[in-house]
Amino acid sequence: MSEVLDLTRALIEQRSVTPDDAGCQALIRTRLERAGFECEQLPFGEVDNLWAVHGSDGPTLVLLGHTDVVPPGPREAWASDPFVPEIRDGVLYGRGAADMKGSVAAFVVALERFVAAHPEHRGRVALLLTSDEEGDAIDGVRKVAEVFRARGERLDWCITGEPSSTAELGDLLRVGRRGTLSATLTVRGIQGHVAYPDKARNPIHQALPALAELAARRWDEGYESFPPTSLQISNVHAGTGANNVIPGELQVLFNLRFNPNWQAAQLEAECETVLRRHGLEYAVHWHRGGEPFYTPEGPLRAAARDVLARFAGRPPEESTGGGTSDARFIAPLGAQCVEIGPVNASIHKVDEHVSVADLEALPDVYLAMMERLLTD
Repeated sequence: MSEVLDLTRALIEQRSVTPDDAGCQALIRTRLERAGFECEQLPFGEVDNLWAVHGSDGPTLVLLGHTDVVPPGPREAWASDPFVPEIRDGVLYGRGAADMKGSVAAFVVALERFVAAHPEHRGRVALLLTSDEEGDAIDGVRKVAEVFRARGERLDWCITGEPSSTAELGDLLRVGRRGTLSATLTVRGIQGHVAYPDKARNPIHQALPALAELAARRWDEGYESFPPTSLQISNVHAGTGANNVIPGELQVLFNLRFNPNWQAAQLEAECETVLRRHGLEYAVHWHRGGEPFYTPEGPLRAAARDVLARFAGRPPEESTGGGTSDARFIAPLGAQCVEIGPVNASIHKVDEHVSVADLEALPDVYLAMMERLLTD
């Protein structure tokens, strides 16, 4: 078997359900230290973070990934044990195969090959791993970025190994992501009997016009390759379960996915203006998941386009779609960010898998990126 396949299988065998790293980073650290990398553990709470660097002065290229995975669900739903990697018909099955232990393994193999071939490369090449990407994303890259900002780490380029391809390896290059902003809204009323509405105040009735206005609003027309900003109400809860009781409180969860026309603080202010205008008695808790980021034309985007075109046989689609990734914490440090990884069709699903051929090509993709950016 190939190096990258062997390492991917070894990582899948570690039951690293978020935020438990389950020994993945220790395995990787041993290999990279042997290759000449300086490694630093940055643990916060229950989360493990690994920072491995090779080189010195000059631009820094960071490979960004995570060793945690989502829970596999019922074992009986899988054709084989999710933590016992199995190859069937040229496909590797196991939790994390695509998201993203395959990419992490490819990172490691590519880094080993790069420093062996170019021991005196310019600048720095680095690997940043966390075990808190699939979970709350509080004590992972978000916290590491605060450490980097405090000590003045220079980060120029970042490649995230998230599974970005759609039908075949290299057909899509992620050049940005929308921001994400979540709200927990509580609207207070007065509980009472439905037969005596004059003695109660129904928070559902009061909130509906405001919620309808927020849901119907067209926030913008998009931004370059970004789609328009979207607000989606995801949960509404009120009442005691009885049909003859006016509830005293309503709770609503909603989320905004927003493009660079906005910052989170602006959207919060816009939403609260609507709530106040409708006279609601309310409280709202905001969670800023991350600001949007976008990588314009430059050395990183050009290198990624050329490398992927060589592997896929045609230029990739350049996209800002999808959800979000840990690159949202690296971009504010001044780094240009792209995402390059395997096909994402099976991620978070039962029988998650990756093509063995794609997996074995990934180290060459990442190696080509390093050589384009860090060798003369």
